[in-house]
Amino acid sequence: MAASRIAVDAMGGDEAPETVVRGAVQALRGAAQDLSVLLVGPEESLRDALAAHPEAPTDALHVVDAPEVIGMGEAPSTAVKQKTNSSIHRGLAAHHDGHADAFVSAGNTGAIMGASMFILQRIPGVERPSIAGFFPTLKGSSVVLDIGSNVDCKPGHLLQFARMGTVYAQKILDNEEPSVGLLNIGEEPGKGNEQVKAAYGLLQDADDLNFVGNVEGSDLLFYAADIIICDGFVGNALLKFGESMTTVLTEMCQQEMDRQELTPDQRALVSGVFGEVRKGFDPESEGGAPLLGVNGNVLVGHGRSSPDAIAQMIHAATTLASRDVVHALEEAFRP
Repeated sequence: MAASRIAVDAMGGDEAPETVVRGAVQALRGAAQDLSVLLVGPEESLRDALAAHPEAPTDALHVVDAPEVIGMGEAPSTAVKQKTNSSIHRGLAAHHDGHADAFVSAGNTGAIMGASMFILQRIPGVERPSIAGFFPTLKGSSVVLDIGSNVDCKPGHLLQFARMGTVYAQKILDNEEPSVGLLNIGEEPGKGNEQVKAAYGLLQDADDLNFVGNVEGSDLLFYAADIIICDGFVGNALLKFGESMTTVLTEMCQQEMDRQELTPDQRALVSGVFGEVRKGFDPESEGGAPLLGVNGNVLVGHGRSSPDAIAQMIHAATTLASRDVVHALEEAFRP
């Protein structure tokens, strides 16, 4: 397998750059193939962070100076226009110019989306690039599009999300004919608002999709479909509900164990079982969320990403690049 070069936004995340640098070093030390990482951010800060890792494979780590940083709370539209020397801009530029095969960031999602569309451009035919998320179920994770990058959508956009999700499942998840479900308030075709009713007709008429109809919220945890389609407003609420379950269920179990006055051994047994169940709801377990529809390989991570999550994102980026998802999407949207 050819060597992979991944550009990493070293300033993306709540505890950057130290956490990102640790994750990059971890990814390099655990790589099963030739891998190099471009750490993008203010050079002096990155050199200081790297000094704490004398074991780092310096021949595979390269620092790309980017003096500006887009904060997590900054308005994306303003930051993308004004901070053109940011770690996000320069990381994407390295990917665009062929110096990296992919770009990963746990930074400002809106800025990543906006800068990607400006620097990498959209794939011809794609109206709205979409960030795909993962929702845990009893039978593995369903892919959800969109999870917040497009809060106001037309029916045609939902159709495009279904096509992008299908290509992603085929190329990355090795699912040749993934099922597509439309999130709705009922299974019947006539249910829902005007947006989803119109989208239902478009999805049903699409010969290139394995559309299985509407799915309800009560179906999701039972694995209603390989791909779940909804607008970003609904998808983001769904994703954050899933993420909150790890914290809430942990506290509920603790309260119940206190009420039942379980012994330490009993508590350890319950906690061990629940800990395994909880892993499916951990947003770090999937290796980042792909931004589909731009002319490049981009993965977006959670702002709270740990070094383990950063390392997983880097490895996921190598897979995304090696499977040539961009070319497959170009073919799927070719007139």
